[in-house]
Amino acid sequence: MRVRDWQDILEDVVESTADPSGWRATGGDRANGIGEDLYFGHPSVGVFHVKTYAKNPYEVRGVGAEVARKIDDELDPLFPEEPGEGGMFGVQQGIEDEDEAEETASRLEEVVQAHADAPTTPDALFEDVMDALESPAYGPMEYDQYGRPESVEDLADTFEEAEQLLDAELDDLIDESVDRGFH
Repeated sequence: MRVRDWQDILEDVVESTADPSGWRATGGDRANGIGEDLYFGHPSVGVFHVKTYAKNPYEVRGVGAEVARKIDDELDPLFPEEPGEGGMFGVQQGIEDEDEAEETASRLEEVVQAHADAPTTPDALFEDVMDALESPAYGPMEYDQYGRPESVEDLADTFEEAEQLLDAELDDLIDESVDRGFH
């Protein structure tokens, strides 16, 4: 297992050729220390684990790793099949230029108008918006911003070695970038 910057892990997701709607995620607070744990996976791509913390309101730092090459029968129940209280998540690439921004805005406007004119569901609207934005990864997510869902605990137990290694790496990163005291 190779520990990398959390943004490099997200880049792997963005560059994957997998069905964008096949991704699922679960996340919450870290068990020990500040920050958050997030596991996300796709049946044909694998399972990724990232640990992040907000250095300040404008900067997130973290580490991550691929912890499994696929979602097998043992891992499948640990990821949500349908959006629950945690809702949905999406990964989005930045828009490159003004022309692309106008095209994307036009597609998005059409989707929103179509859903405004006809009966719809929140899930259908979300999926159509993600398609219009050409999101490379999106799907259901179980997330607790004040605690740890049971699925995160179960994944941490399943990938105990990765959990310990990523915790140590994130703690080192936090120690390097957090100033303790006055100068």
